[in-house]
Amino acid sequence: METLTGLRNAIIYFSDIEHCREFMVELRWPDGKVQCPRCKSEHVLWIAKERVWKCYGKHDHAKFSLKTGTIFEDSPIPLEKWLPAAWLIINCKNGISSYEVSRDLGVTQKSAWFMMHRVRLAMQSGTFEKLSGEVEADETFIGGKARNMHASKKVGKGYRHRGIINKTIVMGMLERGGKVRTQVLQDREQETLHSQIRACIEEGTSLYTDEWRPYTGLSEDYVHQVINHAEKYVDGRVHTNGMENFWSLLKRSLTGTYVSVEPFHLFRYLDEQSFRFNERKSTDAERFVKVMKQIVGRRLTFDQLTGKADKPQLQMRPQ
Repeated sequence: METLTGLRNAIIYFSDIEHCREFMVELRWPDGKVQCPRCKSEHVLWIAKERVWKCYGKHDHAKFSLKTGTIFEDSPIPLEKWLPAAWLIINCKNGISSYEVSRDLGVTQKSAWFMMHRVRLAMQSGTFEKLSGEVEADETFIGGKARNMHASKKVGKGYRHRGIINKTIVMGMLERGGKVRTQVLQDREQETLHSQIRACIEEGTSLYTDEWRPYTGLSEDYVHQVINHAEKYVDGRVHTNGMENFWSLLKRSLTGTYVSVEPFHLFRYLDEQSFRFNERKSTDAERFVKVMKQIVGRRLTFDQLTGKADKPQLQMRPQ
């Protein structure tokens, strides 16, 4: 993968099915010993004509492919299209529209949309390691602006002062010089905010927030300092400008690229933007390989994606 320094090289490289196979085998079985994803047996045989392996273990579905047991499973779209699509969404700083992926790769928009959400699932980087050092915490609201509402919806109580009405609350915590974590919240009351902070931030950490009252009461466990935005935005080390920068990047992708995001899917777009931000110092190839190493054991069906299935998908929180 060292030769893949850009999208053009990635497309040329993965246009060869043998390169796709070599890449996937190296990721899934670094020691070169291919194992059946169902029984872990190494007694398998490669059938070149069908591009599958046959396992001689005693179980149903003896044959398996490179896609089996990954986010690509049961997809009729070839790896020659899957891998460039993954490269695009992983490395485009402001995201990429499913319509653009559809045109570029020659698949339907619906397929491209499904593909992108499966890649976002692999971009979830769940960890229980807490943030430390200097950490900024802040919330923002995701939703349309009142002036853009349809005329029929502008009439009625609350329009002129819509503010945060019908918007989704998102909380973020940023370790300065490190990583960011985000979470969709039902409310921003004291109990909710405190529980999120205690779950993600190590005790004794220098914590910087704005003057929102529910943040009070954290001084016992953290070195909590507050910046009053009605007076100023920076007071020495006390500010939340790092989180504000992340919110700017997030909203630029949501409003400029994706245009309209349902609250039901918002956490997926947070995973996408958080991953790119956290891996901002990595090269395109390094980011791509890191996500591809996380495709195994993760599955997202269309029914799960559209809320028609009760089976939960893999969700890692905190991320």
